[in-house]
Amino acid sequence: MNLRHVISDKQSFAGWLFILPAIIGTLVFIIIPVMCSFGLSFVKWDLINEIQFVGLQNYIDLFNEKLFYKILINTLVFALSTSILGVIIPLILAVILNSKIRGSEFYKTAYFLPFITPMIVIGVIWQWIFDPNIGLLNQFLHIHINWLYDTSFAMPALIIVSVWKLIGYNMIIFLSSLTTINQSLFEAAKIDGAGFLQTFKSITVPLLSPTIFFVVIITAISSFQLFDLIYLMTQGGPLDSTNVLVYAIYKNAFEYFNIGKASAIAYVLFFIILVLTLLQWSLRKKLVYSENL
Repeated sequence: MNLRHVISDKQSFAGWLFILPAIIGTLVFIIIPVMCSFGLSFVKWDLINEIQFVGLQNYIDLFNEKLFYKILINTLVFALSTSILGVIIPLILAVILNSKIRGSEFYKTAYFLPFITPMIVIGVIWQWIFDPNIGLLNQFLHIHINWLYDTSFAMPALIIVSVWKLIGYNMIIFLSSLTTINQSLFEAAKIDGAGFLQTFKSITVPLLSPTIFFVVIITAISSFQLFDLIYLMTQGGPLDSTNVLVYAIYKNAFEYFNIGKASAIAYVLFFIILVLTLLQWSLRKKLVYSENL
């Protein structure tokens, strides 16, 4: 009995030893910074002068600022558009490729390449594509639109690029889930005379609903955290039409040196993501097929 306890204690010690680096990393680089930034949202500090406690003043100033509401709307529009298109398009492509069409392996690779391509490369390439004078898009469509320099088209342009980059990753997730579905169900539906749309609606979507739910959540969260694409392509312009919350955090913290306001924006963003995630989770029994069984 004592020997078993000794072996068990040694195994527990070895387990804790292996996960200790991850625990320390999480504590040092995530938990402590999160707690510190929450405290900084109640102060006024420019990284040079002495820290001044101002209570809720940063939040009050934020919600009295017209620009903040414009940035908030931009963020919601981008996140909603990317979440919808970034789920529907990959789902349709996954269903098509799962039907074993010719060259499906090539298409899988081609769609996945943008996801693993560095964002700086994507930003440079799409800046050239959207160029109003020599851009490939205007040349192909025979139009003249200042995509990244027009307040009406800058945000749609960023949505196009973001969805294009996400397609491959989400498509692979859907393809992996499609392989777990019993193919006899599709064969039975085909024998019964069900068409593609009816099979997709009655079999594919219900059985993929857990995966769809997961993809919607991770896509929405990543969309709210957009920064690099805006930094590379528009810098929040023109006229703040593409300015979003994460970019506003960067601008306030590292350009205006208003650390308190930047921290307040960060926690507003955290609260929005938390509420939306909890709302989605509360609706899972209505949206996910397996939750109703």
